[in-house]
Amino acid sequence: MSVENLTGHKLPTAYPSRRVWIHLLVKDARGRTIFESGRLNDDGSIAGNDNDADPRAYEPHHQRITRPDEVQIYEPILAAPDGTITTGLLTAVRYAKDNRLLPAGFDKATAPPEIAVVGGAATDPEFRGGGHRVLYVVPLGAAVAPLKVEAELWFQPIGFRWAMNHTFYQQAESQRFVGWYREMSRSTGTRLAAASAVVQRVRGAHPPARRR
Repeated sequence: MSVENLTGHKLPTAYPSRRVWIHLLVKDARGRTIFESGRLNDDGSIAGNDNDADPRAYEPHHQRITRPDEVQIYEPILAAPDGTITTGLLTAVRYAKDNRLLPAGFDKATAPPEIAVVGGAATDPEFRGGGHRVLYVVPLGAAVAPLKVEAELWFQPIGFRWAMNHTFYQQAESQRFVGWYREMSRSTGTRLAAASAVVQRVRGAHPPARRR
């Protein structure tokens, strides 16, 4: 799957609570879900995202996705001096990950440190100025062809972890913010783009049953 960045800057940009990710859904001829990566949960978290599940971890950059618990997220992840993951601007000193989609013309090989690509995207040959190409390997199992593939690019201005880390503070402002986030968590994400395709014949998939 290929994602193209048509903006003149990294996507997402500005405040580091923002993230963009791919939601891929594959269904077979019977309407059964064969594979899904990047589903937005009702609480505002992304299914399979390591950072949403554990504030000490983060989802790596992927060149190849083979499991539903792997999700391609384009985002900045901040790190404190001791290397721990943080959402606190006053404690952050560097990026542990920065694979935000690059604008056309951006050369990651010559970019200065303050805007450099950080993490697995730095060595991903398919991650370059203008977009990214990621490979999805879908186990078919008992899938019945044809298959319908739906791909979406989603944006969230305040990621789940950025909101939930406020639960550790007992100040009224922090607790109020968390309450607001939870009340509107189902609408925290916005779909930026979508595409779909029907694959008539797939090696390993079963043909539809013939009617007699």
